[in-house]
This record gives sequence, C-alpha cells and structure tokens, in this order.
Amino acid sequence: MSRRHPSPPDRGASPRLAEDEHTLAAGLAAGTATRVLVMRLVMLGVLAVSAHLSDGVLHAGSHWFILSGYAASSLWLAVTARRRNSERLAWITTLLDAALAAYIVLEYMMAAAEAADEPGTLASRLPAFLLLLESGLTLRPRHTAAFVALVAGVWSGALGLGLLEPRLGLPPAGPHVFGLLSFLVAGAFVIEGSLRLRRGVATMLRLEHERASLARFVPAGIDLVRRDGPTALQPRHACLLALDIRGFSALTRLWGEARVLDWLLAVRALAHAAVTDWGGLVDKYVGDGVLAQFVDGAPAEQAAAALACVREIESRMHGMNEARRRQDLPPLALTASLHAGEVLVGVLDDGLRAEFTVLGPAMNALARVEARAKRENLSIAVSKRVMRLLGPAAPPARRLPRRPGEEDCPDLFGLDPVPLPVAAPAS
Repeated sequence: MSRRHPSPPDRGASPRLAEDEHTLAAGLAAGTATRVLVMRLVMLGVLAVSAHLSDGVLHAGSHWFILSGYAASSLWLAVTARRRNSERLAWITTLLDAALAAYIVLEYMMAAAEAADEPGTLASRLPAFLLLLESGLTLRPRHTAAFVALVAGVWSGALGLGLLEPRLGLPPAGPHVFGLLSFLVAGAFVIEGSLRLRRGVATMLRLEHERASLARFVPAGIDLVRRDGPTALQPRHACLLALDIRGFSALTRLWGEARVLDWLLAVRALAHAAVTDWGGLVDKYVGDGVLAQFVDGAPAEQAAAALACVREIESRMHGMNEARRRQDLPPLALTASLHAGEVLVGVLDDGLRAEFTVLGPAMNALARVEARAKRENLSIAVSKRVMRLLGPAAPPARRLPRRPGEEDCPDLFGLDPVPLPVAAPAS
C-alpha cells in the first residue's frame, strides 16, 4: 500500500500559538485590575496620611494637589480601562506612578535638608516600593523596568546634584544612597519574578496547546508533549504496525465497490478497537490499509503490545470470518507487518492545516517490510529489530531468505497464525 507522509519544514511555533500567547499576556495583565485598584486605594490612604501630617515643602498644599490628581487619574483609568487601548493605558499608568513616586522622594529629600526624621524617611519611600509592587502585579516586565529606571533616575539625579551643588541645601547623600540601592534591588527582584511567571505561563500555554492539537489524534493516557522545548516533531522510539487486506482489488472487482466498502469499514473498526485496547494509536487509513503506532512505554513494551495487538486482530478476524461464512461471503485475510525504530512523531502545523505524522527511516523500512510480506503472502511479518525487542517472549518464527533487490529491507521473520479451535461437528 502506498503511503504519503508530508514533511514540510518545521517553522517553529504556529502563528495561532503566538497569537494565543499575546492574548494570554494581555489577559493576565487585565486580570490583575482588581488587585491594582486595591493597591491604588492603599496608596491613596498613604498619601492622605502624609498630607495630613505635612502640607508639603515644594509649595503650599502640594500633597493635597498630588492626592487629588492621583485619585482623579485612578478613577479615570478604572472607568476607561475596558473601552480603550489597554497597552496605552498601561504606559500612562506606569508614567503617572513613576512621577508620583519620584515626586514624593524628591520632596522629602528637600524637606530633610532642614529636619530629617526616620518615620518621615520611611513614609517618603513607602509609595515608591508600593507602586513598584503594583507595577509588578501587572505582569508587564518592561513597564516595571521603565518605572524603576524613572524613579531611580530622579532619585540618583537629586543625590548627584546635592553633591555637586552644596548650596542647594539637599541632605547628605549617605542615608539616601541606602534607600536607593534597596529600591534598585527590590526592582530587580520584582522584574525577575514577573519574567519567571510570564515564562511559566507561556510554557503551560504551549503544553496545553500542543496537547489540544494532539488530542485529535492521540488517545488519552499517551503524552507526546515535551516540557523542555518545542515539540512540533520530536524523536521518539516507536513500534510500527501496517495492516492490509490481501486481495482487496480482486474483491472489489468481483463484489463491487459499494459492498466491499462496508467490509473495509468493518475491518477498520476492528483494527482501531484492538490497537486502542493495547495502548497504541491509529496514525491514518490509506486505501485498504491501516497504519498504527505504539509509542508508550519502553521499546520492549511497545513491541510486546504491538504483537499482542496483532494476535488480537487475528482472533477478531476469525470471529468476523465465521460470521461472513454463515452469510456466504468470502473470508477476509490480512497481512500485518511490524517494525521498530526511531521516528519523528507529532503534529505539523503551518497555520493553515495541522496533520499528525510520523517521519524517519523506520517508516521507510516499514514500507519495505510490508511489500516483502505481501510478496511472500505472509499473515504476520516481523522485522529482526522487533524480534530482538521481544527477547525470550518472541514466538517461534522462520527467517525469510533475502532475494535480489531486497538488500535494503530489514531482516524479516514470518510468524505462523495462532491455531484456531476446531468447531465440533454438528450432531
């Protein structure tokens, strides 16, 4: 039976997967809206306490002005978040937060030139750290990095300016350098944690996307998805099974296509049930043939399951032929070919069509095993590699001599059918 296995180049993640990752990232950021709102309410409380304790030093009522502006911007962002470009709003929020944190730090540094106190120092730094956490909760590492850069830039600029121009009356740099370094370290931890979380979620998305793609082809319980990288096609050991109905063309000419089609569907259903029962998966149907794989477990377990599946199909075909005999229909005979080896297995998805496929030298060798088995009119043909995997459990078999032109075919063994019970004569 002829078989085609297209092998387009691996193009990496499909456009659909990339789009899903972008959508998920936006969804993660949007899903933090409630927590960010809570953080803003906490920030408003901190600013209210600070405004109550001091009218500000840059100008009268500056704290109340900033508090009112921050409250108004928070309300505006909450109202428009669902109706406007979320990415643009996120950048506006980041810039507003950075400006607020830098303002409070800078204002206290100027106030501390006259009378510094530890509670005031802590209160001035708290908004910067809280807003840093708020930025991290959005799971947008670039925004968090921009926030850290802006606040740290203003902070370090003020310290440098105080060293260069003592006449400005800025406080000594020593105590504030520690606060700046603490802020930078905290920013690095928040950014790194945000990146880790996004990578973890992206990996989970990839795995689920690939499992969803494979679910159309692979029975439950067989996991072909790798966790350490893309798995569009991955190397894997497999035991391969090819089934063909012998003399199918002659049956079609004699009985007609419509009637023979029903027989073919019955054989496919029988083979599919047996393959699934033994932990294999049906790759595809081509004409009157069935291609199946056994990829679960160790190579020896795959070979044992494949052979047991063939024996199961043999037994079920006997029952089917008994029923056909009673209907005066011709028996159907199958040729089963087994081979094993390393293959590339998975789903090829170019964004237009997804197809489950198996590629590799073992697939090409299986086609040669199958052709040789047909020439020898064998019921079951097993390659030498499968016999070695079976080990002591290998059944008695006869080795087939090579013929001219068969040098590229694996060494082949023919198995005798399992003796069937003899029906008792009717009394």
